[in-house]
Amino acid sequence: MNSGPPHGVPASGGTLREILAFDDSGTLRLLLAPSGQDIEVRGVAFGDEEADRSAEAHIVLAVGASAALAEAAEPVRRAARQGACAVVLREAEGAATAPEVLAAAEESGIALLARAVWTDWTDTATLLRSALAYGRAGRNDGAVADDGPAGGLSALAASIAESTGGSITIEDTRFRVLAHSATRPEADGVRRSTILGGRVPEWRVAELRRSGILRNLWTSRDVIHRPADGDSPERLIIAVRNGTEVLGSIWAAADGRPLSPRAGEALRRAAGAAAPHLVRHRLRESGALRRRDHALRGLLYGRGDRRTHAWSLGLAPDEPCAVLAVVPDPGAGSPSRADRALDVLALQAASYRRTVLVLRERARLLVLLPADRGQDREALALARELDRVATSLPGGVPVRVGAGSVAASATGAAGSCEEAVLVVRVLRERERRGADAVPLRYAGASGVGTALDVLRMLDAVRPLWDAGGGPVHDLVRADLATGGELVRSIAAHLDASGDVTRAAHRLMVHPNTLRYRLRRVRERFGVDVDDPDTRLLLSLAVRLTGDV
Repeated sequence: MNSGPPHGVPASGGTLREILAFDDSGTLRLLLAPSGQDIEVRGVAFGDEEADRSAEAHIVLAVGASAALAEAAEPVRRAARQGACAVVLREAEGAATAPEVLAAAEESGIALLARAVWTDWTDTATLLRSALAYGRAGRNDGAVADDGPAGGLSALAASIAESTGGSITIEDTRFRVLAHSATRPEADGVRRSTILGGRVPEWRVAELRRSGILRNLWTSRDVIHRPADGDSPERLIIAVRNGTEVLGSIWAAADGRPLSPRAGEALRRAAGAAAPHLVRHRLRESGALRRRDHALRGLLYGRGDRRTHAWSLGLAPDEPCAVLAVVPDPGAGSPSRADRALDVLALQAASYRRTVLVLRERARLLVLLPADRGQDREALALARELDRVATSLPGGVPVRVGAGSVAASATGAAGSCEEAVLVVRVLRERERRGADAVPLRYAGASGVGTALDVLRMLDAVRPLWDAGGGPVHDLVRADLATGGELVRSIAAHLDASGDVTRAAHRLMVHPNTLRYRLRRVRERFGVDVDDPDTRLLLSLAVRLTGDV
């Protein structure tokens, strides 16, 4: 057997018991532990078919294997042969673990765990790796592994207050206060209401958003200075990051006394020291976040029990809402640049109002906005704000924002979501066709007219077109293979309602040239552009092939 390290995480050290104790989100369920829970765990590896790859003392993630199926017994045995201490299978909702799988784990002496249906393998791997890394950090530095949810952060806040001379709050990205230093009698009203309410007041967040402070906070790695203004004292702010991910922020306010001349430097050091604590806080909430995303995805895509999804998200099932889709343009730059833009826009959308819910997907954002029935303008206002923030980012990252109509209830959010995604497609199509002098960056469903219905019809017809044949199909396929000159000419002729002069002007050719091309279409392919049925099929063809 290959004695090299497995393709997973470097050995961190810990026990299965510690990992299960760390998982307070319910991501993992222990099915069987023949050797007990105090077995050593050194790392995490994804299972594969290479039986000679070592997984000594690792937890193996058997991707694709369901605990309810008898064939999952083989991945369990294979992991045991590789030296793994435990294997994780996918849990099947409402189904018991197959007896053959339990027997395989018992015979092999390997611990067996099941992954919850509402999470995925990436999150499961992250949880396991974080548990091991956190356990190691706790053994090396007791300050990180605090006993209570905010014990270490409270001590850190007091230490930052001493080094900066200011009053400190440490907040997450939802502006909830995680820890704070002692509040002096001279503290301003904003600090008092923030501490008492456990979060920054919504009016204050809106003010910070309008002033651009939040955009600077999410995009800058330096200390941001906010001068004193009336009753509001001078403040220094810095984002707390884990790599490129923003975890929260630290705020230092000059309450009753000036900040230290070296407060900025102290705050930079504090941001690094706070990161492990905020990672721990994030992990404590990760289970709830994954459940929330599972419920939000179900609501937006119309899957599962939508009433239950709504309740679990804190929404009344009959509450009206609209959905926005935010998609970077294909030419928005590198994928990492587009990802950073979406991260900033997700934070901006979440700060718009406490009840806003954001689903960050691989290449887009979906934003659920509770709204008054029939009031589409609020969704359009948020779309406008997100577009403004995107264009103001360093280098400018162009996005398209589509706003669906307000659904009568949260259980109907899937319809608004479908509209929002279609609106983005309409905006892209309009720019490609040069339909607007200045391309539209955002729009609501009511602002794009009948284009939504046209897209729905084209989507419904596409399978029939792809499976069809005949003269029009032969024409389109042959011409597109050689540049698409005839298809573009037909499209211009159809758009001009058969007016050759107007169509030729659009194509920037002489009218006789266009007449010659249309004659070639008839003579070579037997396609008569004057026949009404043929014109209908040609209209669908040029739209479906995208060569309008």
